[in-house]
Amino acid sequence: MRISAKVDYAMRAMTELAAAPDGASVKAERIAELQGIPLQFLQNILQDLRRAGLVESHRGRDGGSALAKPAEEITVADVIRAIDGPLGAVAGVAPEQVDYRGAAARLRETWVAVRAGVRDVLEQITVADIAYDQLPESVDELLASPGAWTRR
Repeated sequence: MRISAKVDYAMRAMTELAAAPDGASVKAERIAELQGIPLQFLQNILQDLRRAGLVESHRGRDGGSALAKPAEEITVADVIRAIDGPLGAVAGVAPEQVDYRGAAARLRETWVAVRAGVRDVLEQITVADIAYDQLPESVDELLASPGAWTRR
C-alpha cells in the first residue's frame, strides 16, 4: 500500500490537533512548524479535512483549527477517505465493480480481500491512538510479525 504525502501530512496535522490541550485551536503555522509541512500545502489539507467534517476552524486572535469530534472517534481510514477518497480503489473504481475474464477472473476477489484487510487495520486505529501512543494490541501484533519492517 502506498501512502501519499498528502495523507501523511494530514495524519501528522490531525495528531497535533489531538494533542492540543483541552481541544484548543492550533494555528496552521504552528502545525506546519512542528511537523515540517509546507504551510500552503497544509492549508489545503485542512480545508479538505474541514469539508469532511473532521476539523473545524475558529476565527480570531486565538483562532486556528481543532478536531470537529473527539480524536477517539476519528480513524485513520476517515482521514484517508477525506484526502484520497475510498479505500482500495482499482484504477479509480471500487474493486467490486471491476470485471475480469479468463485467468484473471479471481482478481476482483483478490482486490476486495486486500481492501478488507487494509480497512480492518485502518478503521481500528484512531487519531487518539497515535497521538497518545496507544496503538491497539492487534496492531502491535502485526508490527511484531516477521517481515513487518521489511520492504518488499
